[in-house]
Amino acid sequence: YAGENIGTITQNGTTAVAYNTSSDYRLKHDIAPMTGALAKVTALKPVTYKWNADNSDGEGFIAHELAEVCPDAVTGEKDAVWEDGSVKPQSIDTSFLVATLTAAIQELKAIVDAQATEIAELKTKVGP
Repeated sequence: YAGENIGTITQNGTTAVAYNTSSDYRLKHDIAPMTGALAKVTALKPVTYKWNADNSDGEGFIAHELAEVCPDAVTGEKDAVWEDGSVKPQSIDTSFLVATLTAAIQELKAIVDAQATEIAELKTKVGP
């Protein structure tokens, strides 16, 4: 909505910063439960790596690979360069993965609960 505050960066206590994105229900429509999250998470490709700048260890995702699964989590274009030919890097905002990961955990819990029920029923049939 034009002219409205869509997010803030605020001090959270004395030692932390909060990055807030608008999420009020009144700003949304066609709200529905997320489905297929477990398949999405299965398609993610987490990696470990070394940073070119200082050879330090890192872990996370490769931006263009993550964009194939969760495009909202990635900004920039694969292989883009600045006018001088230097790397114009893609960036990742992993906060966009939280809802997908939460829904995947819920899907897993439903599977585990169904299996627990089935196991209990089988144990009753077979006996101790």
